Amino acid sequence: MIRRPLRPIARVLKARESGVDPSLIEAEEKAARMQGQRNAERFRAQSRLVLLAFAFLLSFGAVGWKMTVLATTAPVEPITHGRSVQIVSQRANIVDRNGEILATNLATTSLFAHPQDMVDGRAAADGLVAIFPDLDAEKLYRLFSGERKFVWIKHKLSPEQRQAVHDIGEPGLQFGPREIRLYPNGNLAAHILGGTTFGREGVRSAEVIGTAGVELEFDTFLRDPSEDGAPLELSIDISVQAAMRRVLAGGMTMMNAKGAAAVLMEVDTGQVIAMASLPDFDPNHRPAPPVSGDPADSPLFNRVAQGKYELGSTFKLFTAALAMETGTATPDTMIRTRGPLRWGKYSIRDFHNYGAQLSLTDVIVKSSNIGTANLAVEMGTEAQQDFLRELGFFDPVSLEIKESQRSKPLLPPNWSELSTMTISYGHGLAATPLHLAAAYATLTNGGLKVTPTLLKNSDVPTEDDRVLSPETSVNLRDMLRQVVVRGTASLGEVEGYQVGGKTGTADKPNPQGGYYEDKVIATFASVFPMNDPKYVLIVSLDEPEERSGDEPRRTAGWTAVPVGAEIIRRIAPLMGMRPEHFDDRVSPSALTLTRN
Repeated sequence: MIRRPLRPIARVLKARESGVDPSLIEAEEKAARMQGQRNAERFRAQSRLVLLAFAFLLSFGAVGWKMTVLATTAPVEPITHGRSVQIVSQRANIVDRNGEILATNLATTSLFAHPQDMVDGRAAADGLVAIFPDLDAEKLYRLFSGERKFVWIKHKLSPEQRQAVHDIGEPGLQFGPREIRLYPNGNLAAHILGGTTFGREGVRSAEVIGTAGVELEFDTFLRDPSEDGAPLELSIDISVQAAMRRVLAGGMTMMNAKGAAAVLMEVDTGQVIAMASLPDFDPNHRPAPPVSGDPADSPLFNRVAQGKYELGSTFKLFTAALAMETGTATPDTMIRTRGPLRWGKYSIRDFHNYGAQLSLTDVIVKSSNIGTANLAVEMGTEAQQDFLRELGFFDPVSLEIKESQRSKPLLPPNWSELSTMTISYGHGLAATPLHLAAAYATLTNGGLKVTPTLLKNSDVPTEDDRVLSPETSVNLRDMLRQVVVRGTASLGEVEGYQVGGKTGTADKPNPQGGYYEDKVIATFASVFPMNDPKYVLIVSLDEPEERSGDEPRRTAGWTAVPVGAEIIRRIAPLMGMRPEHFDDRVSPSALTLTRN
């Protein structure tokens, strides 16, 4: 920077020539220099003020914009996540095999509070408790008068409840949109569907996630936006399900049972047409899991897929099947039945004295423990294990619900010869009714192993799945038919539908050790129609007692069988099955092989 000189030579020389004092020139130049400095300083100050004003304008503008946004949008409860992912609230429908809705979505509202906007927190708390008796007025008031700026009150409201809250007139109570899961059939198929709950939640949306049943198993599919809302199609027929549950509930009451289970399955495909476990629950209001007592007493407990029971004499058919398949016996082979049969300190007895011997068919028809035990010992433990393993009794059933996939049968830790004897007639090995249904379907459909499924249009078994010859399957079907015609399941006859089946009555284990003397699990495993099997039906009652006589009767022939027969009578017409006339005087040898 070039400074201005105080005594310019040219002006000083000129002043001297004209007789002017040169010091005046210096004073004038000094004044001009000072004026220039003042102008520069003023400019710098003005520039700083302009920049500062501009900065303040930007800051207050940003604050004002944020306040405008907050004032014009609903508050959102802060939620911390590892990463931000948009909440997807839409969930696909679940339908039965005919397209009937089993689970769908319903638009409703949620209720939350903005305590800082409340006029009277005490009145708001009292008003809410009058609408929702499960709330605590004092707790609400503490929340409304505390430091919190956001309080969840209810995650879903009915229209009537929303109107009642609106009538309180409290501006601090606000509503948000919410989508909830609706099960229009209530308790029907509760254990199949399972239920849902809320996952991640915001004020304007919530994540609906499965907690049990197919809602949990197919949670990813049901929530996947790429599926474009395609419904999950189940093999269930809701009309058949309703009829079966109604009859089962009535039978449970009439037989004074504490619980009941039933499953209906196609013998060719393993598709489950109906499945019921009682007591049950309404998935619209799914109860909390029990924290004490026996879990099997909870309505959440699925007796079909989770309940592992000794299934009694229904297992005798497996012994007969193995004997015929290995060539150890034919339907007419005579089997020793003289008793009691002793093994060490243990004795095996029959319900009645059947004499010295019975044919294999009559061992099944009359349900001889001694006959099946002798036959099992003759074939050996290893053969029994291999056959039961092929039928699926060593692994959980891979049904599309988590409850089933965790229910591995209870096998004896030491499979002795005594175990071989008792397992031959259904004691010493505990499995689910679902295991039994799959095994009976395999034995009667021609010998092809089926895998139970809840999905419509599932795969069917092929020759690669064969575990039994068609000839043996035909003989087994005739035995089952004879059990109903002249055996322990005579109350299971349903005119026009040629029912076959096997009863099973097993003493109920005592948690303290041993077995109860007056408590049983009664099971009826049935197949119909026996000339061309299409369906297998398993009915199981927990601690039944038929009390019409002088003494209570607990055996399956008096308890589970009549219930099973009534179920078949009700559901067969619903499935398009017309009653036919059959001649049951035809001998087993006259039966033809009608299936592959």
